[in-house]
Amino acid sequence: MTTLNPAHPVRRRPHRSYSAIPGETPGSPPWRVLKSLILLVCVVLVLLPFLAIISTSLADTVQVTKAGGYVMWPDHPSFDAYRALLNGGLVSRAMLVSVGITVVGTALSLFCSIMLAYGLSRPGSYGHRPVLMLLLMSMLFAPGVIPSYLMIKQLHLINSYWSLILPGLINGFNVIVLRSFFMSIPKELIDSARIDGASEWKTLTRIVLPLSKASVAVIGLFYAVTYWNAFFNALLYINDAAKWPMQMVLRTYVINNAQLSGGQVDVAAGAPLPPSQSLQAAILVLSIVPIVVIYPFLQRHMNKGVMVGAVKG
Repeated sequence: MTTLNPAHPVRRRPHRSYSAIPGETPGSPPWRVLKSLILLVCVVLVLLPFLAIISTSLADTVQVTKAGGYVMWPDHPSFDAYRALLNGGLVSRAMLVSVGITVVGTALSLFCSIMLAYGLSRPGSYGHRPVLMLLLMSMLFAPGVIPSYLMIKQLHLINSYWSLILPGLINGFNVIVLRSFFMSIPKELIDSARIDGASEWKTLTRIVLPLSKASVAVIGLFYAVTYWNAFFNALLYINDAAKWPMQMVLRTYVINNAQLSGGQVDVAAGAPLPPSQSLQAAILVLSIVPIVVIYPFLQRHMNKGVMVGAVKG
């Protein structure tokens, strides 16, 4: 066993700090200025496309024609494009369809996912392992387009709103996250509730769910974004344009560059139709505004909900 000699203290190597700027440490003012410039450039690159879309949707016909496309700043802002889209017609119906599908689908998906996750989180529950294996297999093997279409057709759901909800009712990843979070709740709380005579339903609603607000909020946001942004199911199963969701309208008239006719928008008698670039930009803004508005209220739950549910599994 070796001993340290006080007369010969151990020499430690000096700490080396590595910096992109020679001779500067990460905490020095030049380094902070460089990081601020990089972040500023990233923010500008992210915000410029949004500014161009919003400005184009507010620009009038003269300015859009003069710019030959997108406008970076409208000289005379006009809401004619939004009024033409929201005063009735295809886009206003699509907004209502998307809102209804998102609200109903998110509520049903949350209910089914919570029930399934809570059952899988309880040790000794009936069919625990087979159901869990089926859930994991659903994450690895997709059914495919043709079998899915044949199943929806056999269930007589073609051209039905349920065809936009039922195929994605339960997501395996979301259930696994909820299950992991439920399993992280102290077992003593569950045992004390059972000693007091609480049923499984009361244990779930009175103890488990109040402690899982963060995870439930995050999973609800995941489901809401999925339902709002989905267009492929509508492309496969919806034949009536009056039942299209907003993303299907976005794909048809923005991505595919189809032209909106006078019967699909509402303009005053004798008034000219707003330019197609303004209408397309307004459709794009309307398709992203609901999620942008809801996200800040749930953003504070994101890190806590996902990390706790994912790490403690």
